[in-house]
Amino acid sequence: MTTLSRGRQRLAQQVIDQLRAQIETGKLRVGDQLPTEPQLEATFGVSRTVVREAIADLRSAGFVKPIQGKGVFVADPKAHSMLSLTPVEIKSIPETLELLEFRMAAEGEAAAIAAYRRTAEQEAAIREANRRMANLIETGQQTVEADYAFHMAIAAATNNRFYVAVLRQFGPKAIPRGQFPTLPEANDRDYLQKVYAEHVEILSAIADQDPERARQAMRAHMLASQRRYRMLAEQQ
Repeated sequence: MTTLSRGRQRLAQQVIDQLRAQIETGKLRVGDQLPTEPQLEATFGVSRTVVREAIADLRSAGFVKPIQGKGVFVADPKAHSMLSLTPVEIKSIPETLELLEFRMAAEGEAAAIAAYRRTAEQEAAIREANRRMANLIETGQQTVEADYAFHMAIAAATNNRFYVAVLRQFGPKAIPRGQFPTLPEANDRDYLQKVYAEHVEILSAIADQDPERARQAMRAHMLASQRRYRMLAEQQ
């Protein structure tokens, strides 16, 4: 699973880079419709999961927008950024990237440690936090607190008070979308389902007591966030 997770991240980045290049060079213009998912799969030689992950990231950065019943179309990322981000949010991007970089190192190891130290009760707490997030997504409610609770439950499962203390110091602001409320992804169900699926991979590795899988699943989760916010930074 570790190899698959890292491989999917690399393939998604390749799809993102190539589609961005086509948009930025004018091969794909604003208003053009992207090829269908099966066509993109065939063009890039990747799975549907990889295609959907790449499109989700391009969408969150404003490069494309879906129109229900019609498909996915090229958007103007500069217009997206200007309309979506407040000055405070724009200034928050560098700090967000720094925080994600730190969290990748700290929480990657926390997930690995939790995989071999967690008690049955602590595993249940992680599972319950993720279940609560799934329910909030389903009912269209805010998920930042539940997302934070999931990561806090993993920190607690290390049975090392310093992991808990560090994450507690950041509080819910550790969850980037909480700092960018005007971004479409903050309340986008498809995006939140993707985050939830990443959590499921982390939980599965911890439940199976597989430290390396847990570490890589957490790193992949953080890398996906980094990728999205780097694209936002490039648009400013």
